Amino acid sequence: MNSGEQLADRVAAYRARQLPRAAAVTRMGRAPALDRRLQAAGLATAAATTADAFEAIGVLSKDALPALQQEIGYAGMVGPDADVARVFASPGPIYEPQLAEPDPWRFGPALTACGIGPDDLVVNCFNYHLSPAGMMFDEASRGVGASVLPAGVGMTEIQAKAVADLGVSAYIGLPSYLKLLIDTFAEAHPPSAWRIDKALVTAEPLPTELRAVLRERVSTVLMAYGTAEAGLIGFETEPEAGLRLDEEVYVEICDPDDGRPVPAGDLGEVVVTLLADNAYPLVRFGTGDVSRWVPYGSGEVRLAGVLGRVGAAIKVRGMFVHPHQAASVRHGLTDVGVSGGRFVVETDHGKDRFVFEASLAEGTDEAAAVAAAEARCRGELRIRPEVRIVGAVPDGPVLVDLRG
Repeated sequence: MNSGEQLADRVAAYRARQLPRAAAVTRMGRAPALDRRLQAAGLATAAATTADAFEAIGVLSKDALPALQQEIGYAGMVGPDADVARVFASPGPIYEPQLAEPDPWRFGPALTACGIGPDDLVVNCFNYHLSPAGMMFDEASRGVGASVLPAGVGMTEIQAKAVADLGVSAYIGLPSYLKLLIDTFAEAHPPSAWRIDKALVTAEPLPTELRAVLRERVSTVLMAYGTAEAGLIGFETEPEAGLRLDEEVYVEICDPDDGRPVPAGDLGEVVVTLLADNAYPLVRFGTGDVSRWVPYGSGEVRLAGVLGRVGAAIKVRGMFVHPHQAASVRHGLTDVGVSGGRFVVETDHGKDRFVFEASLAEGTDEAAAVAAAEARCRGELRIRPEVRIVGAVPDGPVLVDLRG
């Protein structure tokens, strides 16, 4: 048996184990949006007990959620008896509910794999303001018994001092922000005061070169992968060995055009079904991320990681930017003399660079236009761009990803 056949057998075994659990949650009456999709698939009176029936349920695209939410609250994805503890607003906007239960996004296994537990004080460098990432990892850290320093993003000098003063032992956040924290710490504190020896990073790429730099100061640096809707999808147990799948999800790698699983080893969209039988049923949710299956160990199958995007939205610095948001920002800057503009995502040594290329009308105050662009982007996109004044903006889309 060749390697391709072995991988196909592993994927088939994974599907045979998880598909019955996924089929069990595909029933009417759990949430309005799911009811509609089951009816469209001809499953109004029976569960999707076969692979063909399950795959007949159309994939729900993340890009479709903003428009769907204008029709029905939370996009109709929450049941009528849901106990919603918090509501978040991700870029889009996408309004996302948090159910009132411990570690609702289930990131605990990823923290445990990283060695984070009751003896740790974690600096959580994800945003707590409106977007769910900060609370995602706050809940997970508390779930594994760790204490949390809710640092968020920014004020890096103050964060570095707190890391030194409190003996922080673990980090959660973007890999690029960990590099910034390390560099900021080194400017004002002795190396002996640095005690962070484990880090769980997510929401942006972790190139091999950057991981090597981070590991000069942090012995364990592992990746996790998830979304605000699905929670944890996969996580590393060792560097660059693929992402172990969370047991509470059923993952498919699908053709973005027809929503059907692709052959084992081929690239496709990560499609997720939550296996928890609670008030937030998520069935065949298209993340927009591209990945493929890879083998691990003697019989396991894992995700290769996030290898690209298929949706209209672009992820930059851990946040999604949608074309309609970019167009709205550009249009809103005409009153300060911006005659044309586009947003460009570039990469600089593995770090995302977000640039607003703008052309200005004659006589425009350049400093005022730059300040207005920065402020509007922070307000609507939650990302501060580098504003680059150009003579003319090329024709084409308002949002361009040049990271390759």
